[in-house]
Formats: sequence, structure tokens, C-alpha cells
Amino acid sequence: MAVFLVGLAAACQPAKQREGVPVVGFVEAFEDATIAQAREGFMDALADSGYSEADGTVAIVYRNAQGDAATLNQIISYFNSKEINLIGTSTTLATIAAVQRSKDTPIFQTVTAMPSILGLLAANGKAPDNLFGTGENLDYIDTSFTLIAEMVKPKGAQLTVGMIYNQSEPQSLEAYEQIAALADSIGAQLVALPLNSSAEAQLVVRSLLSNDIDAFFANPDNTVFAAFETILKNCNDRGVPVFTSESGLVARGAVAAFGADIYHWGYQSGVQAAGYLRSGSTDGLQVEMLHVRKRVYNAEAADRFGFEFPDTFEEINSGN
Repeated sequence: MAVFLVGLAAACQPAKQREGVPVVGFVEAFEDATIAQAREGFMDALADSGYSEADGTVAIVYRNAQGDAATLNQIISYFNSKEINLIGTSTTLATIAAVQRSKDTPIFQTVTAMPSILGLLAANGKAPDNLFGTGENLDYIDTSFTLIAEMVKPKGAQLTVGMIYNQSEPQSLEAYEQIAALADSIGAQLVALPLNSSAEAQLVVRSLLSNDIDAFFANPDNTVFAAFETILKNCNDRGVPVFTSESGLVARGAVAAFGADIYHWGYQSGVQAAGYLRSGSTDGLQVEMLHVRKRVYNAEAADRFGFEFPDTFEEINSGN
């Protein structure tokens, strides 16, 4: 414990800054290659608006909780103890932690569902007064899921799709319920199992695969992001294609998706944050709906399973 506390204190040393330079705190709930694209977009938007750490026009205090809830709370408390002008949050867990513990500092969310899905609306239907940035609803998931029915030929009489969901994440649970209703409406069978920790991913995915599923749908939640390589390897080994609703997961090996561009999600939130730094006012700001979604496919994965995609889909190679 002593070593941990010393390490945390060292990690939390304030960024060097000049007088009058704004300070931006940015927190990610966990380490993930896909999610990291949102932070990159956020910082690029700040830089494009004249707020660059390299030029000394902004100080960035970046922290990653490494999937630990206690560390995430400590990060927000640390931000509150410093003269932070705004907080950028990436993923739902980080946004909820910031909203719960920071009531005055403006929060600009990214890679997070709309406040209504997260249960953050007050009785009057309004989001927290200090919450801004960019959110997403679940309407796009229908298009992503029905792509499976269009592309995959079932082994038996009925298309069977497997998925996992995180019971502790509101948007994951709501996505599962929406997909279950959609599967029923198109005559597909959905086999779904809960997964609340990425450490259990291999066991749960293998259990799903034992049901002889035709395809796997990677539900957009934090656990799937963290365990995606385990999910992909097990599905590929059994000849089961993985579809998703996140373009970043396609770059990591999923076959195809219609969904958020993670980089632009962060960029859109960063534009809002830059506007606040410039004006010093949140008047007119609110949580906006994500603007950029893409139809994308992974060429290597498509070849593996013999899929061909029309020109309306953008090709992404693994690792891009």
C-alpha cells in the first residue's frame, strides 16, 4: 500500500504551467488502444483552436485509472484539489465518476452515452449543469446488428448470434435489451451472457461458442473494449465472424461496423472544450449527439470469412 501511494503521488504531480495558461484535466477509465483515439481527437481539437501544450498555451493533466474504480475516484478528487479549468472524460465510467464528484468544474464527455441513458437527468429532465461534450444513443445499433443478417448465412434454419454485456453499465444493459428485441423481430436467435470483468472473458466467450453461434456481436461497452483481443481470438479459432458498432474495433480485427468514429467523437468534444476556454462561458453548451458515424470493414477479416462489401463501406486494415 505504501508503494502504491508513493507511486500515485508521483503520478499526480501538477503539470508545469505559466501564469494565465489554462489547465485541462483529462481522465480515461482504463487503458485501451481504441479508446485512446478519443483522447487524441480531443487534444487535436484543442490544438487546432490554439490550445497546444507544445506551444505552452495550455497545460494538460492526463490520468488513466487502469480499470480501477478507487483510482478513478482519486483522480477526480485530485482534479478538484487543483486549479483545473475543465475536465475531459473518456468512457462512461469516467464521466459518471466526474459528475458524482465534481459539481462546479465543466465536464466535457466523450465515448459516453447520452445522459438520459445513464440515468443522469434530474426530475426536470435536464442533465447536470456542468456536463457538456458529445454523447451517443443506441439507434445506430440496429443498423450494425442487421448487417449480420445480411452477411452471414446460418448453419441451421435460424441465424444464431452471440453477445456479452456488462450488467453494471446502463448503456450496455440497454443495448442488450434493444438488440434482443431486434433479434426477435428479424427471426434471429440471440444467445447473450453477462460479463462484468474482462478477466472472465475467455470462459464466457467459450461458453457462448459452445452454443454453435453463427456470429458474434461486440456490444459497445467498456468490458468488450478491454477484452476484445480475447474475444476475437476465440471467435476466429472457431470460424465465427465478429461484427460490432465501433469502427475502432474493426481496426482491431472485427469484420465490419456501422457506428462511431472514436477519434472524431473526441474531436467533437474537444471543439466544445476549446470554445469554453476561449469564452469562459458555458452559455449555449450542452451534451451534443455524435456527428460522425462510418460504415467500415476490415479487409483481412472479410477475406478470412469470404465477405464482400459495397463501395459505401470504407476499408480499414488491422492496426490502422
